[in-house]
Amino acid sequence: MIDFNRTWDVLVVGGGNAALCAAVTAREAGASVLLLEHAPRAFRGGNSRHTRNFRAMHEQPTSVLTDAYLEEEYWDDLKRVTGGNTDEKLARMTIRASSGVFGWMQQSGVRFQPSLTGTLSLSRTNAFFLGGGKALLNAYYLTAERLGVQILYDSEVQALHVQDGFVRSADITFRGFPETVRAKSVVVACGGFQANLDWMRRYWGDAVDNFVIRGTPYARGRVLKNLLDQGVAPVGDATQFHAVALDARAPKFDGGIATRLDSVPFSIVVNRDGDRFYDEGEDFWPKRYAIWGRLIAQQPDQIAYSIFDQKSVEMFMPSIYPAMKANTLGELAQKLGTDPAKVEATVARYNAAVRTGTFDPGKLDDCVTEGISPPKTHWARPIDKPPYYGYPLRPGITFTYLGVRVNEQAQVLMEDGRPSGNLFASGEIMAGNILGKGYLAGFGMTIGTVFGRIAGQEAAKHARN
Repeated sequence: MIDFNRTWDVLVVGGGNAALCAAVTAREAGASVLLLEHAPRAFRGGNSRHTRNFRAMHEQPTSVLTDAYLEEEYWDDLKRVTGGNTDEKLARMTIRASSGVFGWMQQSGVRFQPSLTGTLSLSRTNAFFLGGGKALLNAYYLTAERLGVQILYDSEVQALHVQDGFVRSADITFRGFPETVRAKSVVVACGGFQANLDWMRRYWGDAVDNFVIRGTPYARGRVLKNLLDQGVAPVGDATQFHAVALDARAPKFDGGIATRLDSVPFSIVVNRDGDRFYDEGEDFWPKRYAIWGRLIAQQPDQIAYSIFDQKSVEMFMPSIYPAMKANTLGELAQKLGTDPAKVEATVARYNAAVRTGTFDPGKLDDCVTEGISPPKTHWARPIDKPPYYGYPLRPGITFTYLGVRVNEQAQVLMEDGRPSGNLFASGEIMAGNILGKGYLAGFGMTIGTVFGRIAGQEAAKHARN
């Protein structure tokens, strides 16, 4: 049983990758650590359960990464997807640190699989977890328990009491009963507010009824709101979120990676009215997949359809749901629920605009369209070989960008710029410092790992002092 009269060295709020990296690191530094996970044990781990990889800088090939991925290229990739909406100092610090965490992760039980090939184009940039995010979490939880980290499931923080920049205590519910926790240092690593549909509705109105929350239903933003209400400095745009094109047949919550669709670059995407609305071949999919959720969210009824033919059916990882299939485009449109005549006309205009080059899914090829808007700037091929296939798409929300501002020591900053005396942050709740918008595949796990380690080290150091 947990002694709630005890004062812990470090309290970690959250149960995903960032929280576990903080908890294990603080415990390795000699601190007593209590970790509070809102979810029950079977659903522990937040969005990290659904991850597969993290993006790492490296100067030469490794056992799990090919070639090299140097700081300047990594930084350029991040700058382009964020449009420069990032803190360069924190971003570069994260990029550099990503090359040095493999040893610690492996000591903590994480295993990696050999580099992948194929259309995801990630073998050079991203290291994949053997067994996925669930296996990574299980390894960290086993390590945390072995080291003596105390873990409470079904435990939601109701409020952190901040006075003069210090967290004095935390009000929680443990299995439905109210308790108070005290600690010398606190690390918040409990995600954004994407599962709080009422909060999301403030910015998107009733469109949220058509959003799918692809991750944990426990990320409701209670701690984030509590801290912002007490003078913690905000960072990020509350209207922004990481969202992908998700199979419209996915469950409202927790569908995870299996419901994501990667067909977009090898298809055309039309909205409810049968019109194309964005360049499907703008760039490699890992650099563009996170813009498609928002694009679909801006379409009528927040619905879209990915349409392709037999030539492209094996070019990407499919959804857990089978593609709809038909011998004619009109029949396919009927199955998808959109206008057959409009879809046929849109495909005909697209086919007429295609200027076929040398198709190559592994590079930015010269297969383009001419004379139509929006263009398709790579991987454009006529859709003319039956049978035809299609997927219905919805915005799949992963996380929100509004968070708390931090410094290089992962200290949470107050509105007047002063660092908090004993409050640190890692993971999605502070990712907006580095990801003002957009996304790079695997970069969320990189931020969580790097800042989780920093937050754990700094929280333990503060507790000792």
